[in-house]
Amino acid sequence: MSEQPEEQSLDFSTVIASTVHDMKNSLGLLMQSYGQLVERLPANEQDSPERGVIEYEFLRLNGMLVQMLGLYKLGVNQLPLRPSYLDVEEFLEDQLARHDDILRSRHIQGSYEVDEFGLMGFFDAELVGSVVGNVINNAIRYTRSAIHLRAGLDGEQLVITISDDGSGYPAAMLENQSDYILGINMSTGSTGLGLYFGGRIAQLHQRSGITGRIALSNGGELGGGEFRIWLP
Repeated sequence: MSEQPEEQSLDFSTVIASTVHDMKNSLGLLMQSYGQLVERLPANEQDSPERGVIEYEFLRLNGMLVQMLGLYKLGVNQLPLRPSYLDVEEFLEDQLARHDDILRSRHIQGSYEVDEFGLMGFFDAELVGSVVGNVINNAIRYTRSAIHLRAGLDGEQLVITISDDGSGYPAAMLENQSDYILGINMSTGSTGLGLYFGGRIAQLHQRSGITGRIALSNGGELGGGEFRIWLP
């Protein structure tokens, strides 16, 4: 009697990661086709409220897929850190530019500033950009009329701050911000994964015994919520 071959176990996390990767590619093609369609519309039909909703949700979905892939790669130690010297003002400008259409469609003023001319940073622009982009997306959802990005030095660390003029972070989030996985909030759909991802990306940045970190607060520069990421 011949032996039956052992059935290979299914690595579900790998299946999910592969599926998420395919979803991200499909979403990218969908966004590209949508942009081409909008360009063919008459000028008076291009700036509609529906366009703002669609583009916001595009960015939000893309951000979530990027986070899921990033968290998977972190879990299997396959997320490379590629830091380089960057002009911080150009970095902030690029982050806001990615959201320009949505900000305009929602009548939200986006602005940025650096504390000193020619400020340079040494960090992974793609990874930190995904964190900052996620925070901007979240701020767009809850702010009233303005979002402000600021960068400066805190000792030997670069600190990037994203402020809004909304109602601020919930008290429970501030009290438990050291535990970013807060569970699903049914009223908001929040899982805390975005903050967990941001915290892990910050921690990947280490220099001279100093490790990056994030923090949340209320009553910042614009009176609402404030997110900060420190990068040594």
